[in-house]
Amino acid sequence: MFRVVVEHVKRHPGLIPQFFFICLGMGGASLYLLRLARGPHVTWNKTDNPEPWNNLDPTYQYKFVAITTDYKNLKKEGPDF
Repeated sequence: MFRVVVEHVKRHPGLIPQFFFICLGMGGASLYLLRLARGPHVTWNKTDNPEPWNNLDPTYQYKFVAITTDYKNLKKEGPDF
């Protein structure tokens, strides 16, 4: 397969930027998926640590919204705008 790509590039040098950006996009997508898979909320081995979210500190910003919480009455740490 790689040999076919090299032959196409030799015949059509205008394809070099296209192959470069395709490989760059695929590499970026792979690194992003790897980053997501290594997050603190992902469990790969359920025998050692079945609930890894219990080890997070209290200041961790969770990725959910509580439906029953009234956010108007919560204390703010910043100024009112």
